[in-house]
Amino acid sequence: MMFSNSCKYAIRAVLYLAINSDESNKLKVDDIAQELDVPKHFLAKVLQQLTKYQIISSFKGRSGGFYLTKKNRSTSLMKVIEAIDGPVKTKDCILGLDHCSDTLPCPYHFSVSNFRQDFYRKLKSESIDLCSKRIDSSKLVLKNKK
Repeated sequence: MMFSNSCKYAIRAVLYLAINSDESNKLKVDDIAQELDVPKHFLAKVLQQLTKYQIISSFKGRSGGFYLTKKNRSTSLMKVIEAIDGPVKTKDCILGLDHCSDTLPCPYHFSVSNFRQDFYRKLKSESIDLCSKRIDSSKLVLKNKK
């Protein structure tokens, strides 16, 4: 259930694009990186990967940048995660133990199991658009604190 830094940057960038971009308002990687306070070159690679998987859109050239189309906005957050971190393993141990299972559980196995299933179900069913609207209406800040 732990996401890589790349994945966390991807989620934040996609949500930022959903709130701040469209076909007529494309955003440059420099501006996104500065706004989210993430390393520009690292973010550029993440954005390229998301473009490759058609989760976000890009346009090259002077008036180019990254943005989300209506189709991009209908994509689930789980697709963002899978594009960066690969298929999600819903059975991974919360403590990172290799032997954790229903028959040989770690101390938190059963406590986390239902939460994890509900969380992944929500990630699969909820669109980028819906999540971004909730973030925007709550005035949640996507930038990390220093």
